[in-house]
Amino acid sequence: MATQWVLVAHGLITLLVVVSFLCGQWPIFQGTFVERIHHFLTFGAYDYFLRFVALIFGSRGRDCFLTVEHYCCERPNPILQLGYLAIIGMTYFIIAKSSFRYIPGHYIGEVHRYFSVVAVGVGVVLFLLTSFSDPGTVTAENVSQYLAAYPYDNIIYAEKECSTCKITKWCHNCSAFHSLIGVALICRPARSKHCSICDRCVARFDHHCGWMNNCIGEKNTRYFIAFLLWHILICLYGAIFLGLILAGQLKERKVIYILTVYYGIENSFSGLFPHVVQWFLGSYNTQILLTVFLVVVAMLLAGFFGYHVHLCLTNTTTNETFKWQDYISWKKKLNEAKASAVALKASTHAVNRDGKSPLSKWKVCCRRAPPQQSEEEVIKNNVYDQGVVSNIYEILVPLSERRSLSHLKSL
Repeated sequence: MATQWVLVAHGLITLLVVVSFLCGQWPIFQGTFVERIHHFLTFGAYDYFLRFVALIFGSRGRDCFLTVEHYCCERPNPILQLGYLAIIGMTYFIIAKSSFRYIPGHYIGEVHRYFSVVAVGVGVVLFLLTSFSDPGTVTAENVSQYLAAYPYDNIIYAEKECSTCKITKWCHNCSAFHSLIGVALICRPARSKHCSICDRCVARFDHHCGWMNNCIGEKNTRYFIAFLLWHILICLYGAIFLGLILAGQLKERKVIYILTVYYGIENSFSGLFPHVVQWFLGSYNTQILLTVFLVVVAMLLAGFFGYHVHLCLTNTTTNETFKWQDYISWKKKLNEAKASAVALKASTHAVNRDGKSPLSKWKVCCRRAPPQQSEEEVIKNNVYDQGVVSNIYEILVPLSERRSLSHLKSL
């Protein structure tokens, strides 16, 4: 019984940590202990760890750690790629070693020995496609395509040269550009961003994925989405596979019959459940742990997959999400400042007209005008959202790969 409570407590703590880490910044958790746990996990724990390293190993040890961190987090490296291969390889090996002996079983057929290899193989292929395919690197040869594909909205994207790449192109009519002896500096295309880790401009930049050691951009978003979806299915398949093995063993060993007939346990769910769980933990603890692990990973991937599907359906990227947040926040502050100016002006006119004693400047500046009169609503006008069908088609067939834009590549 104590073991069961320990497992329940472990599961609740793990769930709390995961939710705090992933969702602690959500408005619903503002001011709660979930937000405080999120702050500790993302900032406080790191700061305390640096102090601990400096205390034990001195400033040289801390500098050494920061150098390693810089390589791992801010430079292209295959560490997480190797980590992915190790995780999926070890998980499959442990499942095969501990559970394939029960194949074929009461609910599991021999075909799953081979189907599981195919499922993992497809996952690795999608991983390699996402990792080593071109995300949509902007170069002098293809910049004309991207300039034509993605117009500037003059809200979160405006004509601006990349100060790092400084993409140049020979131009016969350089008056339209910043010319210098026939060579033009080209503006960075809308929706692109210079990745500081990969040191290149990427079209329709979403984010840099450390697990892939690659940027996620216009050309490989489709592979990334497929990778997430397939790995959700793999995890669910693995969990169901192990669950059917356990159910088969329960049936073949006649555990329910033994418990009810020989031990006099009541033949009901509430009566049998604790004894069946105890038997599973004693005889098949490896399968239980693997099932829990696969379910948790599937849930995390499902949340991440759902977020990116929402981005795809609205034709938005992770990078643009942050840009819109910054823009809307700035616009609201600007509107509040305008409303305060209107209130100040109205108060001044009222004082001059009526001759009443004026309010203090502090009260006038802090007082907000009625929203319906002075504040305008901030609207997210995403010009790249062309409807669900067109947005999905843009992910599956990127704009730069379509025939309508292919002729611009040589311009």
